[in-house]
Formats: sequence, C-alpha cells, structure tokens
Amino acid sequence: MNFAVIGFFAALVIALVVGGCVVKSRLRGFSRQVFGTDSLAEGISRQADLAAETPKSVSGMTRLFEPQIQRDFPDFSWEEFKHRAENMLTLALLAISDEKPDTLSDASSEIRRQIENHIADNRAAGVRETFREIRIHQTEIADYRKEKGTCIITIQSAVEYYHDRIEKERPQDGKAIRKTQTKYNLELLYIQDSAVAGVENAVGTTCPNCGAPIRSLGAMVCEYCGSAVTPVNIKVWSLHKFYEVDYNHIR
Repeated sequence: MNFAVIGFFAALVIALVVGGCVVKSRLRGFSRQVFGTDSLAEGISRQADLAAETPKSVSGMTRLFEPQIQRDFPDFSWEEFKHRAENMLTLALLAISDEKPDTLSDASSEIRRQIENHIADNRAAGVRETFREIRIHQTEIADYRKEKGTCIITIQSAVEYYHDRIEKERPQDGKAIRKTQTKYNLELLYIQDSAVAGVENAVGTTCPNCGAPIRSLGAMVCEYCGSAVTPVNIKVWSLHKFYEVDYNHIR
C-alpha cells in the first residue's frame, strides 16, 4: 500500500470521526433544547413517562349536544347515561382481562359479541390481554346524530390503565409496564323506527293502546289513536358498541 492510499484512508477516518463528533454535538444540542438533557434517549424516555401520566383530552361537545337531546327527549338524563357508559366500559375491559364475557349481564348483544370476538382473537394468537387499575378521567358527549330510524349519541371517555399482552407459551419477563392513556367511544343507540333501522331484536317505542310505532322524537301522544305515550325511559336506549379512538384495538 503506497503513501497516497494510506493518506486517503487516514483522511477518511478523520472525516468520519469529525463528522461523528459534529452529529453527536448537534444531537446533544437538540436534546438539550427540546428535552432539557444531553441524552436523547433519556429525553425520549422522559417524554414517554410524561405522556403516560397525562390524560387524553376528549371531544367535549356536551354543552352543544345536550340541549338538542333534551329537546328531542325531555326525560333524557345525561348524568345517568354517563354513569352507565363509564361502568360498562370498565366492566368490558375487565371481562377481556378475565376472559369472561358472561359477567356482562346488562350488556347489549353487540357489545357482548365484540368482547367474545376479541377474546377469541387473543386465544387464537396465544396471548392473554390484561387491563389493570382502570381509571376514567373524563366523559363527554362527542356527537349526536339521527340516521336510518335511529338516534345515536357518541360518548367519549379519557381512560387510564396498565395494559399488557402476555404470550401464554412464554413466561413473563418481569419488565415494568408503562401506564397507558387513551380514549374510548361508546355509542348510545335509540331505535326510533326498527323497520327503517334494520336492527334485529330492536327495542323501539310503540303506543301502549294500539301498538303503532312512535316515530316522532319525544312524542307524548300517539298520532294514530291519540292515546298518551309513556315517556322515553332508560330501557329504550342501549349502549350499542365501543371502540378505542387512538388505536382501534377493540371493534
């Protein structure tokens, strides 16, 4: 090897060393500016820890939609359904953890089907999914719409838990699980006209005297026979389905 070749490789090594130092210096500067630490890895870890402790913001449209719902359904109680939604979501996640969908005695057939399918998918993949220390920070109405003989209220909750997917054929490695902050939507369904909605086994509102369907929202009198109609009650509304907003784990 002649001196020209040696000189070339020496220059290349020096350039790489200098370039590496410049890159490291810039990365330290970036990390210091963004995360307040020279270590980029440490800064990213700090951000992850902060995100794990910061609840997600929800689409808080309750003040807009609640008056609209009250006009359509004067007896609708938001606080009552808010409590039902939070309780159902917590029980649904625990049912997945315990692999016992039958514990949800008050769940709709659609929610029960979702949970059964989710557990079946986990078993087929050879994993056990767990949700621990579930906490709901905030619940709001996110949307209200009327379509195809139904009224749908979308309820959104900011949820916190420790979540893990354990492979059944492998022992747990003891690695600490970081807390998860996420959001779930629950759909509250009212069947206004089961024939139009096309929903099987739907609970609609009918006249107690002649049996005619009550198609006018919040109607107190039957348009066919003039008989008084029992005000809409909690049994007419059902929590139809739920799903995670960020990652759509549960459908």
